[in-house]
Amino acid sequence: MIYTVIRMVFKIFFKLFYRSKYYGLENLPSQGPYIICSNHTSWFDPPVVTTIGPWRHRVSFMAKEELFKIFIIGFVIRRAGAFPVKRNTADRKAIKHALDVLSNGGILGLFPEGTRIRAGELGEPQQGAAMIALKSNSPVLPVAIIWSGIFRPVKVRVGSLLYFKDEGKIKSKNLEQVSRKIMDEIRNLL
Repeated sequence: MIYTVIRMVFKIFFKLFYRSKYYGLENLPSQGPYIICSNHTSWFDPPVVTTIGPWRHRVSFMAKEELFKIFIIGFVIRRAGAFPVKRNTADRKAIKHALDVLSNGGILGLFPEGTRIRAGELGEPQQGAAMIALKSNSPVLPVAIIWSGIFRPVKVRVGSLLYFKDEGKIKSKNLEQVSRKIMDEIRNLL
């Protein structure tokens, strides 16, 4: 219930104040499991990503654990379905939670760069999104968010689903290739 209210408020906010425009919505799957991977330049990126799908789609985001310690923000994002991750480590609890979301047919939201990159360029991808995609056999939906300034139009471009298969043990080389492919697809949407 809280998720739906929060999502509705953001959908109205972005439509009124940012004149949000969406492209490629025909690429959205009708149901999960899948992983939304997007570039990350603004605090508003997670709410923007939640506004792209139909009302029944609920996106669970992996978010840095520090956000959950800020009283109001932690309260809201936890109710919105986000879960904490310890950055720069192999946080097994967060990975297990992400895999559980997908195994239950859910939609997982990840930012492959692992942090906000404000330089106007895409950052180097971390391997977490690739590892979760390979472990879960879930497709990745690349999304590009293009901000043009405060209270100026925001464009959201949705790409085609990417499917990855890994036979046997996941190797570092495969993680690197999948990570690059995801970022290349986001770059193409920009």
